[in-house]
Amino acid sequence: MSVEVPLAGVIGNPVSHSRSPALHGHWLHRYGINGHYVPLKVTHEDLKKVIRALPKMGFLGVNITIPHKEQVLSLADSVSDRAALIGAANTITFSSKGKVQADNTDGMGFLANLHQNAPDWRADAGPALVLGAGGAARAIVSALLSEGAPEVFVVNRTRARGEALRDKLGARVKVVDWTRIPELLPDQACLVNTTSLGMEGGQPLNINLSTLRPSTLVTDVVYTPLQTSLLQQAAAIGCPIVDGLGMLLHQATPGFERWFGQKPEVDDALRQAVLSA
Repeated sequence: MSVEVPLAGVIGNPVSHSRSPALHGHWLHRYGINGHYVPLKVTHEDLKKVIRALPKMGFLGVNITIPHKEQVLSLADSVSDRAALIGAANTITFSSKGKVQADNTDGMGFLANLHQNAPDWRADAGPALVLGAGGAARAIVSALLSEGAPEVFVVNRTRARGEALRDKLGARVKVVDWTRIPELLPDQACLVNTTSLGMEGGQPLNINLSTLRPSTLVTDVVYTPLQTSLLQQAAAIGCPIVDGLGMLLHQATPGFERWFGQKPEVDDALRQAVLSA
């Protein structure tokens, strides 16, 4: 698709809170690209019409955020294997003929964040415990398994949702009750919170990490605040910790490269630009 000014954006409802415009805006400025990345508030009812119209308006692609990540799969002309496995898409690319290509880069972003900020971590070092069973959990569990985690224990308030995740991703996923967390913690090589618990202004994540080994890597997808109570507890034990902002930054890199033709760098300058937005 040949366009004078390349366009991309993020679709959600609401979308005003999204850090993606600041993220991509930083890269556009940094690499001197005469393009734009805009927030687009779109309702469930209008999603199909908007997705079909965007390529005609010069858009090369869009990110998809809550609540459209699952619905958008049914609107795509082609779906990547990982998006199909996860059952959700966060990155849409429009072909030169306007075809809609859906992908999910959340798992890749999760792993890239860990590899950048905890370079000694290895997924195959032992089992992982994942709190939550929503869209982010599906991407993260899938990524951990593909990276070699021997087992991934999934804990969710609603057990049926965890079982649905296990049915999708296979027998190495073990669904356990929330009450079993203390007995599971000593054996984990990695602990991941994928829920919104602990987010600024929301419900707290009440979990006691006293049985956790100091060698266990702890990470949280929540990045407001950057240092959640979970990460603070883990740091006090001596565990390596990784905040959730890096996952947001790294999941954005494939889309930016596809749309604007430049592989972007995730560094401290980008983190500061997004945090100050």
